[in-house]
Amino acid sequence: MLAALLVSLSVAAVLAYFAKSVLLRAPSTSSDSTAFGTSTGLSSEEQRKYQEQILRKRKQQTSTEKETKSETPSVMQPAQTDLAPPKEDPITVEQLKQYDGSDPSQPIYVAIKGTVFDVTRKADTYGKGKSYNLFAGKDASRALGMSSLKEEDAVSDYSTLSAADLKTLNDWFDFFSKRYNVVGKVVDLPPQGSTSAL
Repeated sequence: MLAALLVSLSVAAVLAYFAKSVLLRAPSTSSDSTAFGTSTGLSSEEQRKYQEQILRKRKQQTSTEKETKSETPSVMQPAQTDLAPPKEDPITVEQLKQYDGSDPSQPIYVAIKGTVFDVTRKADTYGKGKSYNLFAGKDASRALGMSSLKEEDAVSDYSTLSAADLKTLNDWFDFFSKRYNVVGKVVDLPPQGSTSAL
C-alpha cells in the first residue's frame, strides 16, 4: 500500500515537472498591442532594440507558420473578416503626412509599397508617442523590410533590400492586408532607387 502511494506521488511529481516545462516554452498568445508594447524601465535606445527584437520574432514566426501551415496560437492579432473592399483613392505624400496620429480626430494611415492602410483601430500601437508611430503618416516600406525602427530607414525606397528583407516586407504587406482596410494608393512616391525616396 505504501509502495503504491509512493509510486503515485512520484508519477504526479514527474507529470507536474513536464507540465511546467511545457508551459514555460509555450508560445505567447498575447494580443497585437502587447507584442508591440514597450518594456518599462529601459532607455529609449534599449526600447528600440527590444522592439526590433519583437519585429524579428514576428518575421521568424510568420516564416515558421507558413512552412508548417499550423493552426497554433500566434502573438499576432487574428485576420479580420469584416474588412471593407479595398479603395484606390489617390493620396499624395503631403496628404498622407496629415494622418500620422498627431491629431486624434483624424484616422491613422500607414503605407506599404504605396498601398495605404487605415490602422486607426490600433492607435495604441501607431498613435502619437506609441511604439510604432514611426510608420504612421508615411510609406516606410524599407524600415518594415529591415525590421528597423530607425528614422533614416523609414522611407518608401525598398529597392536595395536583400531577398530576405524583401520577403519580410511582403510578409508585412500580407499581414496588413488581412487586418486593416485599404483606403487608397500613394500617387507621387519617388521612383524606386531614387535618392530622394520618401
